[in-house]
Amino acid sequence: MSDAVIKCESVYKIFGENAKKMLQEANGNVDAKTFQENGCIVGVNNASFEVAKGEMLVVMGLSGSGKSTLLRCISRLTEATGGKIFIEGQDLLQLNDKELIDLRRNKMGMVFQSFALLPHKTVIENIAFPLQIKGIKTEDSISKALEMVKLVGLDGRENYFPRELSGGQQQRVGIARSLAVEPDIWFLDEPFSALDPLIRKEMQDEFLRLQEQLKKTIMFITHDFDEALKLADRIAIMKDGLIEQLDTPAKIVLNPATEYVRKFTEEVPREKVLLIEDVMDKSTDGIGHLMVSKNEVIENVAEKILTQKKTVGVVDNKNNLIGSINPSKIINTVFGGRTDGN
Repeated sequence: MSDAVIKCESVYKIFGENAKKMLQEANGNVDAKTFQENGCIVGVNNASFEVAKGEMLVVMGLSGSGKSTLLRCISRLTEATGGKIFIEGQDLLQLNDKELIDLRRNKMGMVFQSFALLPHKTVIENIAFPLQIKGIKTEDSISKALEMVKLVGLDGRENYFPRELSGGQQQRVGIARSLAVEPDIWFLDEPFSALDPLIRKEMQDEFLRLQEQLKKTIMFITHDFDEALKLADRIAIMKDGLIEQLDTPAKIVLNPATEYVRKFTEEVPREKVLLIEDVMDKSTDGIGHLMVSKNEVIENVAEKILTQKKTVGVVDNKNNLIGSINPSKIINTVFGGRTDGN
């Protein structure tokens, strides 16, 4: 990935007094159980990956899988035990305190599960606060904060205090405050997990709308596979500090790399995740009159395709014919090829 904004090379985070010594002796082969027997906990184990400009990488896994620890290493809220981390080509682990503070203030935005709003400040004051810390004039910071209020749909509530807002509205303030500094890179650690399901869905939709507009480079942490599927360009699934698989949602659903990943994907309704492009054939022989876009989610066009007797054509964004899909392929994809009449 030539345009990588974030690049990790064999990143380890091991907690414990002998962590560095044990890591050196392990020579890169870290066994979590052996380390635990020697009083060390493996948080992140040999993580190597890149995040491209404008990409949303969702890191997911169960509690204790290492996903939040990985994020904290990349933002250097936690010091990695080994490996290299580059942000836009800069070696993060070589930065001094001043350089690190500058990077965080000017390049990074962070949103955590707890909203961490200042209770004695209004919505507008909370959003303007990081700008004022940067030394921006009050008038300019308030003007920028008002833009953010509109962006996250909180018009009319700028003078409310946090206690006067719902959980979803408080989360929007946290997001607006994070965006006010115009970060290139955005780190979000389970930002919606404290919200009830309906508000959570609204916030996911809102988040996708914002990303469509802003095109940030994002690492988003969640333990919810449905949330990961909905938001991600690519998903990294972690277990015991290891990245078990890193790929597009479609490839993870179609080709789980390990038994652990397969368990995550087995309940996923494939038709809601996969695009026509993911399951089409390259052949263009024997096509009927119906054409569908390669970017359609299968669920949206399945009924149309299943009423056809002939193979359906698949077209690209310029309406060029690039492949085909047979009705039987839809049945196979959705029902896994079962022939038991269910």
